[in-house]
Amino acid sequence: MKTKITVVKDFALGAVDDNLFSSFIEHLGRAVYTGIYEPGHPTADEQGFRKDVIDLVKDLRVSLVRYPGGNFLSGYNWKDGIGPRSGRPVRLDRAWHTIEPNEVGIDDFYDWAKKAGTQILGAVNMGTGTPQDAADIVEYCNYPGGTYWSDLRAKNGHKEPYGIKYWCVGNEMDGPWQICHLDANDYGKKALEAIKLMKWTDDSIKVVVCGSATSSMPTYPEWDRIVLEHTYDLTDYISIHRYFENYGNDDDFLASFYDMDQFIKTCTATCDYVKALKRSNKTVYLSFDEWNVWYQQHQQPHPWEKAPRILEDHYSLLDALTFGGMAITLLNHADRVRVACLAQLVNVIAPIFTEPGKGAYKQSIYYPFRDVSVYGRGTVLSPVVKSETKHTEKYGDVPAVIFSTVYNEEAKELTVFALNSSKTESSETELDLLSFGKTEMCYRTELAGGNLDAKNSLEQPDAVKPHEAPLVTGDKEQYKINLKPASWNVMRFKVEKQG
Repeated sequence: MKTKITVVKDFALGAVDDNLFSSFIEHLGRAVYTGIYEPGHPTADEQGFRKDVIDLVKDLRVSLVRYPGGNFLSGYNWKDGIGPRSGRPVRLDRAWHTIEPNEVGIDDFYDWAKKAGTQILGAVNMGTGTPQDAADIVEYCNYPGGTYWSDLRAKNGHKEPYGIKYWCVGNEMDGPWQICHLDANDYGKKALEAIKLMKWTDDSIKVVVCGSATSSMPTYPEWDRIVLEHTYDLTDYISIHRYFENYGNDDDFLASFYDMDQFIKTCTATCDYVKALKRSNKTVYLSFDEWNVWYQQHQQPHPWEKAPRILEDHYSLLDALTFGGMAITLLNHADRVRVACLAQLVNVIAPIFTEPGKGAYKQSIYYPFRDVSVYGRGTVLSPVVKSETKHTEKYGDVPAVIFSTVYNEEAKELTVFALNSSKTESSETELDLLSFGKTEMCYRTELAGGNLDAKNSLEQPDAVKPHEAPLVTGDKEQYKINLKPASWNVMRFKVEKQG
């Protein structure tokens, strides 16, 4: 099949917010315990954090890590996780049917985040928690000193404030599975009061209110509208979540980007409707703070225990390709999606996988995330794409090849990300960069292979990984590139002489 993409330097969609390359760690399964934290591990530092995991997180250049939940959040008392470990209570986590020892809390996680080169996207409990609890944790984390909570932080070993700028006001409160689930009006009222107290404590913070947990919710998108009508004047972002899994139709699965694109467009339209209703000059942006491939059909019941092996999906090449399509979609909505959190980061539906007492390895989805995180910073352009379509049972006809193009003005470099979602046909792709003047392809990798079921493991950590592909010289303005069937592609071009 044939594809043509014309990239025009002046067709700018919007600047990429660094927070688009964020992630998520919840007190769930082995994300924390034997994930980031394992005292006694051969690589553990003086605080018990695994340095092999820290190195992998640094490699991903994660901007924010959402913490501590997730469903866990709605039954969590943040005060359980501060002070000497010997005095912290052991609790039942009713959200995930596990034992929570509270060996890691906000102080410990702040130290870990600094070591991992990232920042915290904090979250406050809107289930069993109160607006006062939300204000108290902001004071504990961000107030300089001289008050009860800020002085307690200093007593606990951190004199200087944490300066946590971003805060989620609850998690998936539209879901009946959520502890102390609320309807849209009740959540909107409670969230508004929490935001008031939080911002009266620190007026520099940015807050995220709960939007729809998924586009399949019966309350979607009415939930989002109602919540925004309550909170629009004080909120900065609305949260949306979406996961995809393969139910047996690979073509539908590879086209998950289409569903994600429609979800973002609907949520954007809902925000703008409320903006018009409010006669507001302010734009509310989207925080896509949970996204990934997640095989929820594989979940099994388990006994009460600490850090059980739950939600430990092992990702294939096919999963990584679908993931790449989702990453492209996020980039192509960079004008409205300002925060996006890959859920999650370690062990639990994650790009990094560890074994207790042993090593850590990169799952297949690690690579497309690292590609966009490292090379996707700059300005997203809106190319003109002529691509053939493929038919899917779930979504009808969708583009067979999708692209995102990011121009880094400072580095004078253009990066093109491409997913060929056809399992049978290569794409003879013509790339027109005429508006940039003289260019030169300086880097090209592809993630592809004959076995779409291939997976990495501790024993075979490189079964799925990108490989260098031949550079195409072209005439420095136009390039003809063959994109293999079922492939994730990254192409970088140096702009030698401006047009």
